[in-house]
Amino acid sequence: MVTHYEYDWILSDGSSVEKSEMWYNRAPMSMTLTSLRQDMRDGKLKATDQYPIDFSKVGGIWTPCFGSQTPWNTHLGSEEDYDLYFTAQNGEHYKKTQKGLKAMSELYFEGKQEAKAYDYGYITEVTVKPNGKTNVKKHYAMGRGTWEMAKVMSDAKTAFFGDDGTQVGLYMYVGDGKKELDSGTLYAAVWKQINEDGAKDGGQATLIWIKLGHASSEEVWRWKENLTFGDIFESLAPKEFDPQKHEGFKAIKAGHSEVEYLKLKSGMERAAAFLETRRYAAYLGATTEFNKMEGVAFNKEDKKLYIAMSYIEKGMTKDVSFVKDDIRVAKNRCGGTYEVTLSSGIYDTNGEIIKSDFVPTFMYVPARLLGEEITTDLFGNTCAVNKVANTDNLFYSSRARTLFIGEDSGAHVNNYVWAYNIDTKKLSRILSVPAGAEATGLQVVENLNGHAYIMSNAQHQGDFIKTMDKVLQIKVAPKIDKFQAPVGYIYGIPGL
Repeated sequence: MVTHYEYDWILSDGSSVEKSEMWYNRAPMSMTLTSLRQDMRDGKLKATDQYPIDFSKVGGIWTPCFGSQTPWNTHLGSEEDYDLYFTAQNGEHYKKTQKGLKAMSELYFEGKQEAKAYDYGYITEVTVKPNGKTNVKKHYAMGRGTWEMAKVMSDAKTAFFGDDGTQVGLYMYVGDGKKELDSGTLYAAVWKQINEDGAKDGGQATLIWIKLGHASSEEVWRWKENLTFGDIFESLAPKEFDPQKHEGFKAIKAGHSEVEYLKLKSGMERAAAFLETRRYAAYLGATTEFNKMEGVAFNKEDKKLYIAMSYIEKGMTKDVSFVKDDIRVAKNRCGGTYEVTLSSGIYDTNGEIIKSDFVPTFMYVPARLLGEEITTDLFGNTCAVNKVANTDNLFYSSRARTLFIGEDSGAHVNNYVWAYNIDTKKLSRILSVPAGAEATGLQVVENLNGHAYIMSNAQHQGDFIKTMDKVLQIKVAPKIDKFQAPVGYIYGIPGL
């Protein structure tokens, strides 16, 4: 079992790194490998040993979020590097990136090496060898972003990403061959809304695809070693931009709500596509208006993709202040899970065939998977508790015909794991986690020696429950041990 440790801002003595003299925003994190023993009679699992996975050959790892399993049975992790995204020196949040790099340089490299922003923000693969040792690889050819996770389709070459943040995009990677994550083509989607402005149901859209570029991981590695943001783009903040003086600049919103004015430098198209994936996608006209795009799950029998949008707001609502406004739906701070139709024989905007049978062409939110805002109830919930709020982790079980959904919400006092049967449309709560905690680490093991498991973890319990404290007039957070982060599972399920 591979476990991600996503982030920490609390030191072992209980003090906050945000308030310490080190002024780090977050600490560099890690993954562990745990060996499990199964009781063949009742299916119970017992951890027998555990050790940290070595990331030193790839310069450490930053904010590993959700993960998935590849069709060839390796672990595909992530680097949700939103602290390291702000690479333009004139950007409003540039200092945040400097904090992250300071943390990596001092806490991970012990001051012996300077971390660079372009070293992080990639999909990572962990292969467990028969002797229990691990091999780690960052797939630079899959692009750089604030990746929640990546999910590889059954063709073993097409992958989709959850891009977690504000003003984010929907991206597709198509490898040059099966199991090829180090040489391929990146694409970015354009949302073509087909229902009226202010759609209250999360909106419906057809999708078209812009080719960003083709590269190998070896090429991207060389670029990241030798290039900075200033080598790729000329950049201006809004107050610096003068249309009379600055010809050739384009206004974009990508990664945050502020406008940036960018001009691509000569010969930097491919480097921009893979090191500044989101900015370059916006520069070419792709849609970078999605918000808090989280987990991705795949239903191969019906050729459907499921994408979590934790909060339907900000860039997804109507924006009369900016020239590009593809997504125009009603705000829903409880979020929703989109269902996406996958198709064959699709051409990109250049008129070139996309060499995949799993290209998204239509997306919408099924009625049962849209959250519902409510007036604060007696317990402090601000989203309906009989519906999913702020969907995050997703996992689809083909054998159960069920989409499993984990919440990361401050709108439910207790977050849940849900099961949604895609045939009957029945939605059931199957697990509750402690107040303030996120239900994460979601995975279904359909049949292991006659037993099935629903894996689920909880992290940062005791956080984000100020509403509950206010409504109940009690202080709940001090009663919860924030250092507990249980990793567990539901068992007793016959193998599917």
